[in-house]
Amino acid sequence: MPSLHSNDKNKLLSTRLPSFLSETELIEACRKNNRQAQHALFQKMAGKMLATIKRYITNTSEAEDALMEGFVKVYSKLDQYQGGGSFEGWIRKIMVNEALMSIRKNKDRYPVDIDAAFDVAHPDETLMQLGLQEIENLISSLPTGYRTIFNLYAIEGYSHAEIAQLLAISEGTSKSQLSRARALLQNQLAALQL
Repeated sequence: MPSLHSNDKNKLLSTRLPSFLSETELIEACRKNNRQAQHALFQKMAGKMLATIKRYITNTSEAEDALMEGFVKVYSKLDQYQGGGSFEGWIRKIMVNEALMSIRKNKDRYPVDIDAAFDVAHPDETLMQLGLQEIENLISSLPTGYRTIFNLYAIEGYSHAEIAQLLAISEGTSKSQLSRARALLQNQLAALQL
């Protein structure tokens, strides 16, 4: 890989985007509104971020809309990224927030009726027999409200207090929705009769 001096890299950034830019250089090029850098960033992160959004929004068209809105925010807020943590994690947080904003716009998606829940004798053993795709399918089949809180808590690692603040609900609602999501998942596992 050729070594370029800083001035040489700046010249290249102004004309075309070299494939050997580091993440830091790519971010800097995006901050300078380099369209090729923005495209390269999108190409690099879009697949992962769409998968993240689809954990919350199962409708592909709506998820893609949220992805595009999320990237607009990423590009406009790049100056706020200080490099203190993972850049991918910073983008993921924006995408999760964008998915949540989309869900908030459609509050009618939150479930009102709660079905009675059963327990599975050994859900952990059952889960161990499933593949990743099967587990993702089970989670994506949850009603939007349950799925959203399950993803935020179990996958993204948010606390109930943080979830309550993000979704403008009480901590108790977050806890009960998580409990109901788990119960529905357990029912689905029991129905698989593994």
